[in-house]
Amino acid sequence: MSSATTIPAVEAEPEPPDAGAGDERHRLSALGGLAALSLDAMASVAYGPESVVLVLAAAGAYGLGFTLPVTAAIAVLLAVLVASYRQVIAAFPDGGGSYAVAKAHLGRRTALTAAASLVIDYVLNVAVSVTAGVAALTSAVPGLYGDRVWLCLGVLALVTAVNLRGIAESARWFMAPTAVFVLSVLTIVVAGLFRDAPASTAAAAGHASTLAENATTVGALLLLKAFAAGCSALTGVEAVANAVPSFRTPRVRRAQHTEVALGALLGVMLVGLAVLIGRFHLQPVEGVTVLAQLADASLGHGFGFYVVQFATVLLLGLAANTSFGGLPVLLDLLARDNHLPHLFALRADRQVYRYGVLFLAVVSAALLVGSGGDVNSLVPLFSIGVFVGFTVCQVGMVRHWFRHRPAGWRWRAALNGFGALLTGVAALVVTGTKFTEGAWGIVVALPLLVLLFEAVHRGYARIGERLELGRVPGPVTRRRSLVVVPVTAITRLTRDGLSAALSLGDEVMAVTVVHEPAAAEALRRDWELWRPGVPLVEIPDGHRRLGRPIAEFVNELGAEHAYDRLTVLIPEVEPVHWWQRPLQNRRGAVIDRALRRHTDAVVCRLRMRM
Repeated sequence: MSSATTIPAVEAEPEPPDAGAGDERHRLSALGGLAALSLDAMASVAYGPESVVLVLAAAGAYGLGFTLPVTAAIAVLLAVLVASYRQVIAAFPDGGGSYAVAKAHLGRRTALTAAASLVIDYVLNVAVSVTAGVAALTSAVPGLYGDRVWLCLGVLALVTAVNLRGIAESARWFMAPTAVFVLSVLTIVVAGLFRDAPASTAAAAGHASTLAENATTVGALLLLKAFAAGCSALTGVEAVANAVPSFRTPRVRRAQHTEVALGALLGVMLVGLAVLIGRFHLQPVEGVTVLAQLADASLGHGFGFYVVQFATVLLLGLAANTSFGGLPVLLDLLARDNHLPHLFALRADRQVYRYGVLFLAVVSAALLVGSGGDVNSLVPLFSIGVFVGFTVCQVGMVRHWFRHRPAGWRWRAALNGFGALLTGVAALVVTGTKFTEGAWGIVVALPLLVLLFEAVHRGYARIGERLELGRVPGPVTRRRSLVVVPVTAITRLTRDGLSAALSLGDEVMAVTVVHEPAAAEALRRDWELWRPGVPLVEIPDGHRRLGRPIAEFVNELGAEHAYDRLTVLIPEVEPVHWWQRPLQNRRGAVIDRALRRHTDAVVCRLRMRM
C-alpha cells in the first residue's frame, strides 16, 4: 500500500489530456480532497463501531468481547479496499471507480449495475448524513424536533450552494470541521489509552442499557451480522476513485495520496475506538451514542466532551459533501457513454457539473421530505449499494490483473479476490437481514435504474442512426427555403428580423394574426408606406389566439410542398436585467411553443438586447 509501489502495466499509463481543465485553482489538492471527499467515511466513525456493538449486545457482555476482532476484520477489509482503489485510480484516471472497472473488464450490463448501485448509495448518503446530523442536533435541542424536515432541507441547501461554487470551494469550507472531528477522535483514543478507568460515566447515567440479559451463543451468523453492520463505516472509501478528474495535476498521484491518507486515518480511528470499548467495558444504552460514552470516558464530562459532540453533529450534517464530489463525475461518465442525458457532462465555471449537483440535491430533498427527516427509515437502505459496487470493482480488478499480468500480479489478484469475497458476503448479509426493513426497495431500484440507463442509450442510438453519426454524409445541395417572420407592428425589431430572414432563405414572408380589422388596416397602410420588399400575409382569427393560427398557416405551406425547408424566425426583445423580464409580453415564447408542438418547421428566435 506504499506510495512507492509501481506497476508498469498500470501506472505507466499517461494521464489523458483534459480539454476542459480550466483553472487549476478550482481543482483539489491532496489535503483538499481529504476534506471534500472523505466526510462520509470520517463521519461513519460515529455510527460504525456502534453498529457492531448493537449487534454483539444480543450475546450479552461476552458478545461485546468480540468488538475488537470484528473491527480488526473490518480494518483488514479497509486495507484491501484502499490498496485496490489506489490501483483503480492509476488504471482509470478518468474516474468512475467500480463503473469504469466493470465497463473495461466485466461487460456493459455489470458496469451499469455498478453505476446504479453507486447512484443509489450517493443519494442515500446525502439523506442519511443530513438526517443523522439533524437528529443529533434535535437530541441536544428537543424544541427543534418538530422542524426537523425544514432543518434537513436547510442543511442540504447550504451544502448544495457551496458545491455550486466548485468542489475546491467546498473543500475550503469543510476542511476545518473535518480537522476538528479527526483531531477530536484521535484525542479520545490517545487519552483513553492512558486511563485505567473511565474519567466519567455521566453521559450514560440514568439511561437504560440495551445489553441482552440472557446471553446467547456467539455463532458465525452473529459475527457475520456484526461484521456487515460495522462495514457501514467503509462507505465513502470509493469516493476518491470516482472523482479523480477533480484533482489538480498530477491527478493520479494526488488522488492516491488522498486514498491512502483516508484509509490510514479511518483505520486508526476504528481500531482505536474498538480498543477503548473493550478497555472501558462500555455497553450500548438508549439515547446516548457509543462515541459520546467514549468521549465521556476519555476526556471527562467537560469542555472536551462537548467539542466532540458539536464536531460530530457538524460533520454528520456535512458528510453529504462526499456525494456532491463523487456523483457528478460518475453521471458525467454515464452521459459520455450515452446512458444519461448529455447535459450531465456539461461543466460550468469553476469546473462544476452543475446539473449533476442539482440532480443530487433534488432527489435527496425528495427523500428527506418523504422520510419526514427520520434517519431510522433511511438507514436500512444505506450501504447495500456501496457493497455491490465494492464487489464488482474487486472482481473487475481480478480480471484486470489476469489480462495485464504485471510483476506480482498473482498476489494482487489474490488480494482483490479476497476483498471481493468479503464485500460480497457483507452485501448478502446486509440485504438479507435488512430486507423487510426497506432493503427490498434497493433490490427493486437497482434493475429499474439499469433499465433506465439502457433506455437512454437506445434513444441516443436511434438519434445517432437518424443523424448518420460515424458515416460520411451525401453531397451538400442547395434547397429552396422560405423564412416566415411573425410581426405585430413596424419597429426596429421588425426591421432587424426581416434583415436576418433575408440572409437565411430564398424567400421571406411576414405574417400577422388579425384580431381587430381596424388594427389590421393600420398595419397594412404603414407596411405599404414602409415598403420593406417583403410581402405581409394576414391570418384572421376570431378567438384572439396567437401561436396556433401561425402554426396552422405554416402547416398549410408545408402541405403545398413548394419549399424544401420552412423556417420561422421570431424577433423578440432580450432584457438586460432580470427584473425587466416581467415587462416582456412573452409573444415569442407562445409562438415558439405552438410551432414546436404542432409543426416540423425550423424555429429560430432572434433576440435583441435592450
